[in-house]
Amino acid sequence: MVDYRYRVNAGSVFSLKYCLVWCPKYRKPILVNALEKRLRQLLHRKAKEIKAEIHALEIMPDHVHMFVESDPTTAPARLAAQFKGFTSHQLREEFPWLKSYLPSLWSRSYYISSIGAVSEATVKKYIANQKTHA
Repeated sequence: MVDYRYRVNAGSVFSLKYCLVWCPKYRKPILVNALEKRLRQLLHRKAKEIKAEIHALEIMPDHVHMFVESDPTTAPARLAAQFKGFTSHQLREEFPWLKSYLPSLWSRSYYISSIGAVSEATVKKYIANQKTHA
């Protein structure tokens, strides 16, 4: 019987899940319409590339909430840097107005926490309900 609570790689069995939140520079409410749609696609693409799994994702006009799982070879700070760096580069190439509107797309800061003190269901519900509390 397979236990889906855990993932396995060549040398470990693990369950490393994080809540990751970040926002555009100056918390500008720009993550709407085509930019939101493209950001969502890019985040899923990057997750697949780095072998991470996005369990929940909500893009608000002025911030991004993500519930993501990764393996032990990827530090949480590297995970955040991968998502933020890749999406910033791609979005600024595809939406040239961003280059003149903001000096950099994302704020340098972010929030990341491991999931454990609260249940996965609670985190997923929290992220899914973001738009109803905006």
